[in-house]
Amino acid sequence: QVRLVESGGGLVQAGDSLRLSCAASGRTINEDVAAWFRQIPGKEREFVAAISPSGNSDFYADSVKGRFTISRDNAKNTAYLQMNSLKPEDTAVYFCARGLEDGSWRRGDDYPYWGQGTQVTVSS
Repeated sequence: QVRLVESGGGLVQAGDSLRLSCAASGRTINEDVAAWFRQIPGKEREFVAAISPSGNSDFYADSVKGRFTISRDNAKNTAYLQMNSLKPEDTAVYFCARGLEDGSWRRGDDYPYWGQGTQVTVSS
């Protein structure tokens, strides 16, 4: 089994930066796509970013492109989301998703492993 633990969320002002981390434990999973999703209460889960197993390819939602950067350190079994120029509309609970080997990078249902989420709040 794989356990994911996110960290790095918090309360910041518009224009600030945050770096989220997603540490995987249990079974080493490096041959997988890693992704970040976010969800606002009452709304559907939204794809944010995903990265290939090697880290050579990444993909972003239009709403975060140019501001967020996803990365991974396979030696540490950890994925990251660097968030710059944060906006109030980025406020959400951010979830790490791992374990995708064959499926759509944007579809949350294709990821077998999920973290508990970390709250990001951006004030104006």
